[in-house]
Amino acid sequence: MGRRKRIAIYAGLAFLAAYAALAYVAAPMIWSDIERAARLAPPPMRTTTLQGIPGDPINLGLVGEKESVIRAFAAIGWTPADAVTLKTSVEIGLSVVLGRPYADAPVSTLVFEGRGQDLAFEKEDGASAGRRHHLRLWLTRQAGEDGRPLWLGSASFDRDAGLSHDTGQFTHHIAPDVDAERDLVIATLD
Repeated sequence: MGRRKRIAIYAGLAFLAAYAALAYVAAPMIWSDIERAARLAPPPMRTTTLQGIPGDPINLGLVGEKESVIRAFAAIGWTPADAVTLKTSVEIGLSVVLGRPYADAPVSTLVFEGRGQDLAFEKEDGASAGRRHHLRLWLTRQAGEDGRPLWLGSASFDRDAGLSHDTGQFTHHIAPDVDAERDLVIATLD
C-alpha cells in the first residue's frame, strides 16, 4: 500500500473518531452543562433524551391493561419497536440509506418522570424507517376512572432522518404538528 493511501486511511479514521467524540460525547455533555447551569428543568409534560436534552412532548393518554394496549395497537397495524442494540442500530441505518422497509425498527429511549418508555410502537409510512409514525408509552402510578392503568405517551411522525441540530448525532426529525399525530392515533384506535 502506498504512502498516500495510508495517509488517506489514517485521515479518514481520525475524522470518524473526531466526529464520534464530538457528536456522541462532547455535545451531549455541553447540553447537560447548559441545562444544569441555567437550572432549567424540562416542562413537566415533555420527555428528555438520556443526556437531558429536551425531547418530544407528552401528548396522549390511554387507559388499559398492558396486554390490551399491545393488542389494540396490533389490531390497527402498529408494530412493537425492537430494542436498541448494535444490530438494530445498523439495521435501521441500512433501512434509511438503502430505502428498504424495517417494520419494527427501534426507537431511541426518551425519559419521562425519570425513566425510559415502557412500550414503543411504530407504523411504517414509506419505503424505509426514515418515515414512520411512532409512539412511546409510560405506565403511570395513577389509574383511570375505572381503576385500570393510565398510560401517558408521546406520538410523533418521523418525517426524515439526518443529523441532530443539537448534537450532530444521527437521528430522526419529527414533524412539527404532534397534535395531528396524536389525533391520528386516537382516530385509528376508535
